[in-house]
Amino acid sequence: MEPLKIKLTDAEVRGVACSSAGEMRIFKRRGVVDLFSLITSEPTFLQGGKLVDRVIGRGAALLLVKGGVYEVYADVMSEGAFKVLIDAGIKASYGTLCSHIVNRTGDGMCPVEELTQQITDAEEAYILIKQFLIEKQIINR
Repeated sequence: MEPLKIKLTDAEVRGVACSSAGEMRIFKRRGVVDLFSLITSEPTFLQGGKLVDRVIGRGAALLLVKGGVYEVYADVMSEGAFKVLIDAGIKASYGTLCSHIVNRTGDGMCPVEELTQQITDAEEAYILIKQFLIEKQIINR
């Protein structure tokens, strides 16, 4: 994981996904949109692979379960995300563990974390996150 973690020192890089074959995808946007797009466009890419990210909340963790990732590291990870990953048998580590991910304005919970707070099924989370991204006009239908 160390070579992947080093890539997070680049200010432009938000996360890095690495397939089991060693192919990499760089995430540059905040939030779950790059991860969601990867799982949507290349559904098998993460199977048995690794991912490092600056922030992983519960929604991202559920997407990672859907993607079949083997190992995850986040600079900041929510307790909910950590539980989802560990319960799914995914090797998970973090720099800082927090109770929840804070929204971009710093005055509440991240909306995707809040949206998936009571969700345990990765497929259900994927559908809810897709609806959220469409409503926010972050992605097209």
